[in-house]
Amino acid sequence: MRPYANRRVLLGVSGGIASYKAAWLARLLSKAGAQVDVVMTPAATEFVGPVTFEALTGRAVHTGLFDPGRALDHIKLAREADAIIVAPATADFMARAATGQAGDLLTACLLAAQCPVLLVPAMNDHMWAHPQTRHNAAHLREIGYTLLPPDEGMLAAGEGSGPGRMPEPETIFAYAGRLLEKNGALAGKRVLVTAGPTREPIDPVRFISNHSSGKMGVALAAAAWRRGATVDLVAGPLSVGTPIGVGMHHVDSTQDMADAVGSRLPNTDVLVMAAAPADFRPASRASSKIRKGNAPEAIALAPTPDILASTKPARSPGSVIVGFALETDDVVAHARAKLASKELDFIVVNDATEPGAGFGVDTNRVSIIARDGSEEHFPLMSKPEVADAILDRVEVLLSGR
Repeated sequence: MRPYANRRVLLGVSGGIASYKAAWLARLLSKAGAQVDVVMTPAATEFVGPVTFEALTGRAVHTGLFDPGRALDHIKLAREADAIIVAPATADFMARAATGQAGDLLTACLLAAQCPVLLVPAMNDHMWAHPQTRHNAAHLREIGYTLLPPDEGMLAAGEGSGPGRMPEPETIFAYAGRLLEKNGALAGKRVLVTAGPTREPIDPVRFISNHSSGKMGVALAAAAWRRGATVDLVAGPLSVGTPIGVGMHHVDSTQDMADAVGSRLPNTDVLVMAAAPADFRPASRASSKIRKGNAPEAIALAPTPDILASTKPARSPGSVIVGFALETDDVVAHARAKLASKELDFIVVNDATEPGAGFGVDTNRVSIIARDGSEEHFPLMSKPEVADAILDRVEVLLSGR
């Protein structure tokens, strides 16, 4: 799984009760294809046994700075790592790291490291709030480490709730991906993605919509954030999931989506219109529920705003504009017409009638048609894989502008 596959990740575990969560993080990283070297402080082994991590990663666990035959482990491990994650990073560990100590294998690895470092503080809320801890956290950021702030929530038994709880392993896993892929063409760029369906009300309880789940747009937003972008996701109702790190903005109607996109378009480097907004709305909306006995024979329809076309005057110079087309017949011909009329850089098209490539599924089979007329046809892939294929081509365009 990109960007974890075949990457070396040094997972440092210091001695806090949240150490048990690090075991699941090790599992997530290994399952995604990373080679995980676990380094535990002596205090960490009091909470979780090294054999747990060895079983989850399939690799030897490192614990001692002066173990026989391992005198230079701190240099070797640091040199081979593509990223270092310390989770949990206790108050004691942060204090030692902030002052450049190297009395154990993990702090020694930090001093020898030249790769990105992510620290995940976890401690009692009073310890996190202490001025010395806050000073240490600020200094660690100053020297180039990334700190993932602790969550608020239940602390150790009897300690109630407050800020200091270690974020869930899935959150740390997502930030690790951003750490591993932070220097691409999307790093520092602003990306706007739309996802999901819209609703056009017929009466207070009924509406016109479609079967879109928003999974494709959500996957694109997550992948763009992982690549270092600042991402806004404008999503219709029932869109599946809120990606970590992404600014989520829920809308209901096509007009709402058009307004949200228009207000966020200035200074946007990339617009990916992956939503499936309704093309029509009822010409008039009933003020009360329509009863079977007095239902109209037909409902007059009116067109909704053409969101992509409306963005043309407001697009930033050099921005990349990507559209989607979900078709049921003459798939490529209809996509080419949309590519031209909306003035897109490229369009992603798929056939709604093909099994595994329509609404509500976790896979997609797409073709990408570029402004220069070229076509690329992809096999059935997971939607995150499709998202990466699309963003690979976005990055090529950005690099040339």
